[in-house]
Amino acid sequence: MGEVMIEVEHLSKSFREQSVLKDINVVFEQGKIYGIIGRNGSGKSMLFKCICGLIRPTQGRVLICGREIGKDMDMAPDTGMLIEGTGFLANYNAYRNLKFLTDIRRKIGKQQILDALKIVGLEGAGKKKVGKFSMGMKQRLGIAQAIVEEQKILILDEPMNGLDHQGVEEMRKLLLTLKEQGRTILVASHNKEDIQILCDKVYEMDNGKLSDGGRLL
Repeated sequence: MGEVMIEVEHLSKSFREQSVLKDINVVFEQGKIYGIIGRNGSGKSMLFKCICGLIRPTQGRVLICGREIGKDMDMAPDTGMLIEGTGFLANYNAYRNLKFLTDIRRKIGKQQILDALKIVGLEGAGKKKVGKFSMGMKQRLGIAQAIVEEQKILILDEPMNGLDHQGVEEMRKLLLTLKEQGRTILVASHNKEDIQILCDKVYEMDNGKLSDGGRLL
């Protein structure tokens, strides 16, 4: 067993009378890609939001490298996330958007931002405002913001949305490269081919419950 990066223990989330997540227990190890599959509304995005610290669970807890979200820290540390799109500033270009985000922690400089844009294929975007980006370009920028600070954990909700065939192939290669670098990656996808190509293990979400979908090695 590899180093445990994320532990989810008896996690449940309810809104009034509606139970969205039901007693979820799962462990995610370093250097692996995990797939989460399930219908729209099954609870995938809510699980990701709880793991990131964006939403507090009704019961249970999430630990990142042994530290509990909501107790030891507010948000998941060293975690890049792409969840239901990212709210970029439409009147600024890709570089300026990433610069605004990375200035919060001041961990990296100009070159790392340019490198991230190149990795996702946006080095030619130049001064083009994000408001004029295609859906695929915005998705590439979302992936760039998730990896720009070389985060150890990546949580990606439908990362291939809006990408053409070439873009999908490029992002698959990128995620496999990041895995080889030791990143822990969680991917929610409706695309069976994405899951088959990328994932070491898959889980299925249905009606707020998580079940073991098997290992894909």
